[in-house]
Amino acid sequence: MTNSQKPEGGQSRRDFLKASAGAALASGLFASGVYAGGSDAIKVGLIGCGGRGSGALRNVLQSAPNVSVVALADAFPDALANGRNLANDLANDDTVKKLGNKADVPQDRCFVGLDAYQKLLDVPDVNYVILATPPGFRPYHLRAAVAAGKNIFTEKPVATDAPGIRVVLETYEKAKDKGLAIVAGTQRRHQLGYLESMKRIQGGEMGDIVAGRAYWNTGDIWFRPRKPGMNEVQYQVHNWYHFPWLCGDNICEQHVHNLDVMNWGIGAHPISAVGLGGRVHSLNDPAVEGVKFDHFAVEFEYPKEIRVQSMCRQIDGCENNVSEAFVGTKGFWYSGGYRLNGKGVITREQDKAAQDPYVQEHTDLIESIRSGKLLNELKQVAESTMTCILGRMTTYTGEKVTWDKAITSKEQLMPEKLTWDTPLPQWALAVPGKTRFV
Repeated sequence: MTNSQKPEGGQSRRDFLKASAGAALASGLFASGVYAGGSDAIKVGLIGCGGRGSGALRNVLQSAPNVSVVALADAFPDALANGRNLANDLANDDTVKKLGNKADVPQDRCFVGLDAYQKLLDVPDVNYVILATPPGFRPYHLRAAVAAGKNIFTEKPVATDAPGIRVVLETYEKAKDKGLAIVAGTQRRHQLGYLESMKRIQGGEMGDIVAGRAYWNTGDIWFRPRKPGMNEVQYQVHNWYHFPWLCGDNICEQHVHNLDVMNWGIGAHPISAVGLGGRVHSLNDPAVEGVKFDHFAVEFEYPKEIRVQSMCRQIDGCENNVSEAFVGTKGFWYSGGYRLNGKGVITREQDKAAQDPYVQEHTDLIESIRSGKLLNELKQVAESTMTCILGRMTTYTGEKVTWDKAITSKEQLMPEKLTWDTPLPQWALAVPGKTRFV
């Protein structure tokens, strides 16, 4: 995708989204560099300088004028140093320079450690926080950021357990009371083809939805060996994707995108689920390689007897497919090419001209702040995350699990106050039929 503003035919991206997707907040960049919502300064603090945090840093600096990065935080000093180097390098990016944006991160606004997030939130100049740490930390970082009065871009998922989801839902209400804007990294909600698709689906063009399917079937995920001198907490946080207390397992960390589309299209979260899955890729020591599954298959039941078939897999050498689809009483929608009843909902020219959704989500958040028409996506991403947790619960246990039972679960995987010296449980790989629901 490009940052071009006008599709063929002269219609602006803003006009197209207003007319066809009802998304007045989705704006894009103007050739003049003048931002529609005003010139209010956005001062960004990034919490979590790893791969996704670095990507978000680039995205926000390319999203709108009068944006500067002023503070950084990470649990590890090497990741923080990489983030600071990237921030400085981005000053030479053509789009960043055109927008007049910059990075100004002196040493006294660089924070390291598990408490670094709170030190960054205490910086008065920061009015826009990016949360990009491992997902287990998200509920408590969100709560602290709202308490500090910051607008937030939060990566997904937003929790790894039901107690964390309950914290997030409470935080959503507090953010509304405080008049804070929050956008989540479920970028399909800011992507032109999905916006237009949802307008038509929810407008009845395919009738009533009766079924759906969602796939995130890809190859194996990265693995980080233990570095010399690391204790157990440091190792697991460093290698967070392999420990469900930190990542939620791959059904949460990646498949949340697809299941968010299911909830979005149906207009509700599931009421129950039954699933199967396991781990065939590696049977090595769980203390070394973690206890995540590498495949899940879940049937979700939604209101009105709608069923959604869900698959996610991380095994090399298999057929890959990342997509969503709905079956309606009058037709069929497929995310590949945004096909509704056999026809594309946007043209290739419009798709090509649309702004990268990873950038657009920041553009939309910033415009909502500047216009006073505040976006708050926290409840919807919390429900999509809980959908994933429900799927994990039924798969780990082999039991049919209801939404009401899942969301009131007392199983807390993530310690609320973690230090480098916190004793961690001996994590065991779940065994369906033997692992019990808590």
